[in-house]
Amino acid sequence: MAEYKGIHGTKVQDYTTDPANPIKGQVWYNETANTIRVEAVTTAGSWATGNSLNTARTGIAGAGTQTAALGFGGTPPVSALTEAYNGTSWTEVNDLNTARTGLGGTGTQTSALGFGGAGNLALTESWNGTSWTEVGDLNTGRDQLASAGADNTSALGFGGQGPLTGKTESWNGSSWTEVGDLNEGREALGGTGISTAALAIGGYADVPINAPTALTESWNGSSWTEVGDLNTARIRLSAGGTTTSALAFGGGPPDTAVTEEWNGSAWTEVADLSTARNFLGGAGTTTAALAFGGNDGSPTAATEEWNGAGSPAIRTITTD
Repeated sequence: MAEYKGIHGTKVQDYTTDPANPIKGQVWYNETANTIRVEAVTTAGSWATGNSLNTARTGIAGAGTQTAALGFGGTPPVSALTEAYNGTSWTEVNDLNTARTGLGGTGTQTSALGFGGAGNLALTESWNGTSWTEVGDLNTGRDQLASAGADNTSALGFGGQGPLTGKTESWNGSSWTEVGDLNEGREALGGTGISTAALAIGGYADVPINAPTALTESWNGSSWTEVGDLNTARIRLSAGGTTTSALAFGGGPPDTAVTEEWNGSAWTEVADLSTARNFLGGAGTTTAALAFGGNDGSPTAATEEWNGAGSPAIRTITTD
C-alpha cells in the first residue's frame, strides 16, 4: 500500500515510479524523481498527413469517423465512386447508383445516406455497408446543401441552391419531411450533428447574394437559433462533431486551411490544415477528425487526420 506525502497541507499519493494508468487530473509524488506530477492534457491539436484517396476529387461527401470513414461522389468527372477508410488507407467499394457532386452525406461507414447534388437532384441513396439503394427523394431538389445525422435512418438536410434556400428536411428512414427553415438561406455551408441537434456553419449568404458568411445556427429538433459566428467567413467548408463540440475546417474563397473549434458558445482558431482547400469531405469529431479530397487549385486526393487537444500526458509540477 502506497504512503501519502503532505504537500502544503494537501496529501497526495507517493509512488516510486509513475502510476501505469493515471486518470486525468490525478496528482502524485514520484519519490525516485523527487517531483510532484499530474496527469494533464496535451497542448492544442494538430493535423497529420494520412494516405490519399485513390481518386482525387472535389465536391465529395463524407460520413463516419477518423478510423472508419466513407467518401462518395464528387468530380471531375461527376463520379459515383465510393471509398472506405480504415484509419490507414482508402479502398474502393460499391459505387452510388447515380454519379453526382455537391451532395449531402451523413451517417457511418456501415450505415450512411447520400442525397441531393448538382443539377438540383432530389435523389436519396442509403448505404448498408455493402451497397447503395435508392430510397425516398427530398421534397426540394438542390445541391451544395449541408447535412447531419447518425445513420441511414435519421438525418437532416438543410440549405443549398436551386435556388438558394433555407429549407430544412428531416429523414426518418423512409421519407423526408419539411421542418423549420434556417433563419438565413444559404448554400455551400458546412453541417454537423444529428437530426435533432445540428449546426449550420458558414456558406454563401442570402443577403447580399453570394457573399461568404460566418453565421452559425444551432438546430434543437424543431427550430434554428443564430449562435456565435466563425472567425473566418467562408464557403464550401467541412465540419464534424456536435452542437456543443465541433470542428470546422477548410473552405474559401480564397482556399483556406483555417480550422476552428466550437465549444457550444464560441469559435476558436486552432491549428491549420496542411493543405488549404475548399469543397472537401470530412468526418469525425473535435478530437479525431478526417479531411479528404477537395480543391486546392485542382482536385486533390490529400487526406489529413486531426488529433485534438485533450490527450493525456504526464506533467511535472514545478514549485518554488
